[in-house]
Amino acid sequence: MTQATRPLPPPDGMGPTYHKILWRLIPFLFVCYLFNYLDRVNVGFAKLQMLGSETVYGLGAGIFFIGYLACGVPSNLILQRIGARRWVAIMMVSWGLLSTCLLFVRTLAGFYTLRLLTGAAEAGFFPGIVLYLTRWFPGARHGRVMTVFMSAIPISGVLGGPLSCWILGHFSAGQGGLAGWQWMFLLQGLPTVLLGIGVWFLLSDGVQQASWLTPQEKQGLARVLAEDEAGKPAGASTSLGAVLRNPVVWLLGTVYFCIQSGVYAINFWLPPIIQGSGVTDPIRIGLMSAIPYLAAAVFMVLMGHSADRRGERRWHLVIPLLMGEAGLCIAASVTDNLGLALFGMTLATMGAVSGLPLFWPLTAPIV
Repeated sequence: MTQATRPLPPPDGMGPTYHKILWRLIPFLFVCYLFNYLDRVNVGFAKLQMLGSETVYGLGAGIFFIGYLACGVPSNLILQRIGARRWVAIMMVSWGLLSTCLLFVRTLAGFYTLRLLTGAAEAGFFPGIVLYLTRWFPGARHGRVMTVFMSAIPISGVLGGPLSCWILGHFSAGQGGLAGWQWMFLLQGLPTVLLGIGVWFLLSDGVQQASWLTPQEKQGLARVLAEDEAGKPAGASTSLGAVLRNPVVWLLGTVYFCIQSGVYAINFWLPPIIQGSGVTDPIRIGLMSAIPYLAAAVFMVLMGHSADRRGERRWHLVIPLLMGEAGLCIAASVTDNLGLALFGMTLATMGAVSGLPLFWPLTAPIV
């Protein structure tokens, strides 16, 4: 039986401990990821006031990923060396400050440079948190934990769109000598810095460092995690050479690249598409941009529940991705029709965003 269709193992008696860890870690990490996502995509709303050229905006949005790609692996090697608590705190403070500094941008070179550096600073956060959570939960629980954690993506869209556009509209008179888009970078960047400081005090590097777990809970977790590690295929290698020679890694990497391409096409272009369909009021743009993410949040939970209940992963990933592709095609072909464009973007968001947590359990056999 394949990993994609393997049912959940019998209970290991650690349910109360998992529940305790879930409530201790996930709410705080959820908020951190929510602001991570806001800082990553708020340039899409800033474009409504800040940038007129589609080319300048597209390059600025895309150059972020050069830094993101270049620093992803080194960032996680540093996390392994100095621990999650310190490195996640450093990353969050860094990208929060860089995102805030976008309010001072006066030239294209400054805009591109800050976007590049922000991508580099954020590169290790998501994969680092995924790695961090594997130190607390066995593989059979990764899918459920990731679904809860990654629901921050659609929720950030539900909250972030109206919030960003409210800031743009409320501060459009130039309060404090700043434009609305400058206030948006300030008010969404500084909380990230504060959360990064909070990480230093609230996160533990691992089970044995968690003062809020009893000795019995630590022993039980150590046993379960050791058994989970022992259950991986014998002789499996995690060296860089072995990973690069594994065709499954390249296949999964291609799938993930396609998922993320769809997700960020939505994130960066949803507000401009709505604006281009004839909506000019920032508040209306923000409220309309929340609709696709609200639908995606519900669909993500339903698909995750269905995948766990049926013990099936692959088709639960394929179907949403086909939905996402169809939605993007619809939205791209009817940009002058608000209703159809919004329908297409809603379908695309439901498919692409729901695909993210459904993707990660498929990687379990090779990690």
